[in-house]
Formats: sequence, C-alpha cells, structure tokens
Amino acid sequence: MSYHEREISRENLEKFLKILDSDEGIRIDDKSGHIFINKTSKRYCINTSTVSEEKFVYKNSVEEVINFLKDHTSQTAKIFSY
Repeated sequence: MSYHEREISRENLEKFLKILDSDEGIRIDDKSGHIFINKTSKRYCINTSTVSEEKFVYKNSVEEVINFLKDHTSQTAKIFSY
C-alpha cells in the first residue's frame, strides 16, 4: 500500500467529506496551524493543532464539519486528502 496525498479545492471539500473512508483523512494547512479530519463509522473527528494547543472536536454530519471549518480556517488555507 502506498501513501497518496493530493490537494483538493475548497469547492470539492464537501464531496470529499461525504465519501471519506475510515482509513482516509483530510489535512488543512492554515497560517494558524493544521486541522486533521477523519471519519469513524458514526461521526467525524476534527483535530485542530497549533503551536500552543491541540483540540479534538466531534461532528455528526458533513454540514456540521463545513460550518466548523468556516469559523476556523481562512480562504487561503491549503486542503489535502490522504
């Protein structure tokens, strides 16, 4: 198995979140730090990581994840699927 990472556009983020498998993830690189998103069978796990702290937030739907990201990322953030 090989590791493949690819940049995705903000416009395609919702689509990628909907089809996210348990062994895949989304990484968002922003000026304030990194956000990692994974999906379990029941919910999404969002890990926000900055120099000073790390937090875990759980959301039940793609819409909740998108709304969370609107408040926690800038328009210049780079988004990757892995």
